[in-house]
Amino acid sequence: MDQFTLNLIFVGGSFLLYIAIAIWAKASSTSEFYAAGRSVHPVTNGMAIAADWMSAASFISMAGLIAFVGYGNSAYLMGWTGGYVLLAMLLAPYLRKFGRFTVPDFIGDRYYSRVARLVAVASLLMISITYVIGQMTGAGVAFSRFLEVDTNTGLLIASAVVFVYAVLGGMKGITYTQVAQYIVLIIAYTIPAVFISLQLTGNPIPQLGLFSTHTESGMPLLARLDQILVDLGFNDYTGLHDSTLNMTLFTLSLMVGTAGLPHVIIRFFTVPKVSDARKSAGWALVFIALLYTVAPAVGAMARLNILTTIYPEGTRAESLTYDARPDWMHNWEQTGLLKFEDKNGDGMIQSYNEASTEFAAIAAERGWQGNEMVTFNQDILVLANPEIAGLPGWVIALIAAGGLAAALSTAAGLLLAISSAVSHDLIKRTFKPNITEKGELLAARISMAAAIVVATWLGMNPPGFAAQTVAFAFGLAASSLFPAIMMGIFSTRMNSTGAIAGMLAGLVSTSVYLFTYKGWFFIAGTNMLADTPDNWLFGISPLAFGAVGAVINFIVAYVVMKMTAPVPENIRHLVEDIRVPRGAGAATGHH
Repeated sequence: MDQFTLNLIFVGGSFLLYIAIAIWAKASSTSEFYAAGRSVHPVTNGMAIAADWMSAASFISMAGLIAFVGYGNSAYLMGWTGGYVLLAMLLAPYLRKFGRFTVPDFIGDRYYSRVARLVAVASLLMISITYVIGQMTGAGVAFSRFLEVDTNTGLLIASAVVFVYAVLGGMKGITYTQVAQYIVLIIAYTIPAVFISLQLTGNPIPQLGLFSTHTESGMPLLARLDQILVDLGFNDYTGLHDSTLNMTLFTLSLMVGTAGLPHVIIRFFTVPKVSDARKSAGWALVFIALLYTVAPAVGAMARLNILTTIYPEGTRAESLTYDARPDWMHNWEQTGLLKFEDKNGDGMIQSYNEASTEFAAIAAERGWQGNEMVTFNQDILVLANPEIAGLPGWVIALIAAGGLAAALSTAAGLLLAISSAVSHDLIKRTFKPNITEKGELLAARISMAAAIVVATWLGMNPPGFAAQTVAFAFGLAASSLFPAIMMGIFSTRMNSTGAIAGMLAGLVSTSVYLFTYKGWFFIAGTNMLADTPDNWLFGISPLAFGAVGAVINFIVAYVVMKMTAPVPENIRHLVEDIRVPRGAGAATGHH
């Protein structure tokens, strides 16, 4: 059976499964559409949370980020995982006890303000729409390679599948679909890693294989990878190459950004009891760890395989001839995500760090004119990994289904957060409070459909900052929603004026910093604000600024609170009731 047919069977079969689940779990009320009727078991919810969380960024991009940067990008693993600890300990149980459907719902009622609700809705829409661009793009990348269609056609197919199960099932349908998607993606991620670990180290457990001996060279695998990279003029893989300040701030930004992501938070509204919310977070960490502990091994082993493909006889030996390049290179060149240019006309492929003075002499001696791997999109690494390692066709088809499952599961969660904010927070709670439940359910489905159309269009026509969309989303969540939720739960004195001022200050400062230092603003046609450490404020990377934005939010909120009217007495009691143990094991459903 040819590879295309295998891909079609695995991907098409998974899509049919998702649609069948949506039909079975069709939402018949707003409670089922927004919160799955608050009837999801903690283990089931933990698996759905893991699928919701392990987006195209986690499945497709994370190993690529680690592979091409090394130890420094372990901040992604620490930050994203640490965010769930914050959620489990500080937010999830209290938000579930409050008994609302959405994040703006909590902020609007806790801060007794329509303006606070609208600011929260604006923040949610900015975060979710920005984030969903990456998911749609990831689906397009997977489709363009494995189903041999162009990216836009792939996006339309992915959108049609999400449309069916998200519009029909709402949170209820999405929950059980995400359980199936988690099973698909974790199998798809793990099986190739097991095969490759066996190939390179003889150890079937990738987490252990990463620290095992490389069979061919007899060296520790990471030491062999370091040796090859240094011989080609690159930084060693296991060294720390970023500033400690930025790594700390970036990790913190990812942590509080994770804890503030609205599509993640709303999953904790689906369980029957308050105690189940905390259990859900614990199970989510277990399910996430199954993939996150494998990702460093996938990144390191794939990078080693790529280098030894180009330099089959050693690090400084003559490189691969272009005509003899392996099939995986030829296949991915067709997508435009991998590209070579024979700069010196010798018919060979050279890949090295042309900025390295040490390697420049070797390059000059051999007549090399520069790095001829002119394009290598990091997002292809996980998807190409089975091909690079020469694994069977069914494994390649499995990774295709897994990549699409990861992209679609998170896209559905984000789209639900968007549609809930529009139908529940804007229409029901703000502009049309007398709408019937049937009318609200219809509005929710129409909002979902509109969100899918917008997300598809943005995936086809991504804005100029698409490469930084994930960092942008986390920075906004960290600086806007997370502080407001934290203060809403743990401070009986925080008033509406302070919370609104804090959210706006965090949102604006982070947005301005990101747009400015990513080179999207210009001053008099100069590059004064180029994205370089010399131009960053106090040396803080734009990707790490979300943590600073959160601090600005907290400070502004407390300063403004001191200068304005105190919190009404009934709101003080409300906050105290959220935190007291009494009734903590019961499903309150209301405050």
